[in-house]
Amino acid sequence: MPTLTPAARTAGSALAGLAVLGAGALAWSSLVERNRFTLRRELVPVLAPGARSLTVLHLSDLHMAPWQRAKQDWVRGLAVYEPDLIVNTGDNLGHERGNEGLEYALEPFRGTPGVFVHGSNDYHGPVAKNPFTYFTGPSEKRHEPENLDTARLNSFFEGLGWLGLDNAARAMTIKGNRLEFIGTGDAHIGWDRLEKLTGAIEEMRENVGWTDEEGGPDPVTVGVTHAPYRRVLDSLVTSGAELLLAGHTHGGQVCVPGFGALVTNCDIPRDQVKGLSLWRHARRVAYLDVSAGLGTSIYAPVRFACPPEASLLTLVARDFSYS
Repeated sequence: MPTLTPAARTAGSALAGLAVLGAGALAWSSLVERNRFTLRRELVPVLAPGARSLTVLHLSDLHMAPWQRAKQDWVRGLAVYEPDLIVNTGDNLGHERGNEGLEYALEPFRGTPGVFVHGSNDYHGPVAKNPFTYFTGPSEKRHEPENLDTARLNSFFEGLGWLGLDNAARAMTIKGNRLEFIGTGDAHIGWDRLEKLTGAIEEMRENVGWTDEEGGPDPVTVGVTHAPYRRVLDSLVTSGAELLLAGHTHGGQVCVPGFGALVTNCDIPRDQVKGLSLWRHARRVAYLDVSAGLGTSIYAPVRFACPPEASLLTLVARDFSYS
């Protein structure tokens, strides 16, 4: 048997070390981190001066399968924070029986005001594919027949008392705060209808009950969408949104420590792929909360340096004082 040179032995040791490191990273991302559910807290000053604060729970991208009991129990436990409002930004289902787990997870929030938009995975179940294609760019638009029970999903949400915002505008008053909600369908599959939304906003503002009331605070406009494409965020800001909420990106799902997300799965800047930031357009500015989401496709069940999350936003009064 030939004797290996020192260089060959060093190279072999390095390759073996890389293999062990890779196996460890895969085990961590698939067995540990994707179940390391995290609550991110943010303070957002958008309410009228003197207004009572509001607690908003932002949920996104649960991609629920019926057997994912740890995720279901964790979401149920968020009821302890007694949110004043739930905002759900889509992709709730990850399996043809996903409604079963989702209903169990969200039942404690029955009676809490809420709004929702859909992502494509509220209509189409996941398909097996090479998970590495995720890093080649935005995933392909899908136009195959719907195979998930979206009607059951909608019925459940409406039973909770939540309002649908797919290319729609609604209004509500919570703790004395007047809130306008404007939302779009999933821009990732071209279901955003921004031209339709303009008319919906005008109709909402003409017919909302507080137009007949004297005084009262100015309304705060909240934009809600699944996929944070630039065209959608720009349109929502132009329509007066002061706070934007979105999901879809999974925060990059696989990130590099010290660098961040490798991909965004849309055209949002990479440094805004998750968390709270500011979105500027046409001399306007709005707070943007992009959720890294709580799930993954059942065919790509990994997260690295990007734990699953929900966000708890405390909306407080704007401070116009100067020091």
